[in-house]
Amino acid sequence: MKAIILREPGRFEVITKENPSNIEPDEVLLKIKRVSICGTDLHAYKGRQPFFTYPRILGHEVSAEIVALGSEVTGLKVGDQCTVEPYRNLVVDQAVRKGKTNCGSTLTVLGVHEDGAMQEYITYKASNVHLTDGLNDDQISLVEPLAVSAHAVDRAQIQHDDTVLVIGAGPIGLGVAAMARLVGVKVIVLDLLNARLDFVRQKFPEIETILLSDTMEVDIRKAFDGELPTIIFDATGNKESMEKSFNLIAQGGTIVFVGLFVGTVTFDDPNFHRKEITLKASRSARAVDFKKVIHLLQAGLIDTEGYITHRIPFDHLIENFDKLYLPEENLIKAVIDF
Repeated sequence: MKAIILREPGRFEVITKENPSNIEPDEVLLKIKRVSICGTDLHAYKGRQPFFTYPRILGHEVSAEIVALGSEVTGLKVGDQCTVEPYRNLVVDQAVRKGKTNCGSTLTVLGVHEDGAMQEYITYKASNVHLTDGLNDDQISLVEPLAVSAHAVDRAQIQHDDTVLVIGAGPIGLGVAAMARLVGVKVIVLDLLNARLDFVRQKFPEIETILLSDTMEVDIRKAFDGELPTIIFDATGNKESMEKSFNLIAQGGTIVFVGLFVGTVTFDDPNFHRKEITLKASRSARAVDFKKVIHLLQAGLIDTEGYITHRIPFDHLIENFDKLYLPEENLIKAVIDF
């Protein structure tokens, strides 16, 4: 079978591997149908991804079909459409015992710490497989990033009287906005690209947008009737943006960092205490987040039409990957079609 491996930053290579033949009793064999390209993959290609080693087969946002079952697998059958929860904890440690399966100390991520799904077949633990009845392959390939967004929204514990600012209208930020609006609170999205804000306005007419500018704080206060938001999700992974969020949050508010970068976040401690800010990180997702997203997609409460702006055949990935970085491409989400 074919696979595409990232040998080093900036260099993909097509390789040939043996088809998986040894399926463990608790595993399934999956035929990969779609892999959507994550910011993690884009950063890894440029050599800017934390927790990453080369060479690596990328890909963890998966639509697949079950083609074989291990001897102990129940509740699944050949032909089932599914996605995978691409995180495994090698040790059941303190965090895992408390239900924080997304941030265990020995967490490994498919396509980051172990080879991922940019190959025709993979074997995977049946316990990490989620059935996706009634969804199409494009929707299924978006379940994982939407689950990351769902987990971030859960971390914020939004109340009915909260107001929400989402900074960064990439795929994760869009997912956060889509989830937060279901709570029934006011949501505003801020980004530096008009094209992405146009998509927000088209997709979610009830969500206001703000273009990044020198008058950002004034614009935010105007949008929130003279006040600052009580919850900020920063999905940019940008140091400057993340640090500015401490000045944009209301007194007693909560900041959730969904994006990350290689470096250190600094903030003014007196301001942090004066406002009594709650700062949270949000990492990956849990099984409950996957189940929630699949249910919302099946119920039609999340509409993914238009999220995928670029479709690349698997055999043509290498020659097309670089163009995903071009501003004029207006990338929201790219998917590899097998």
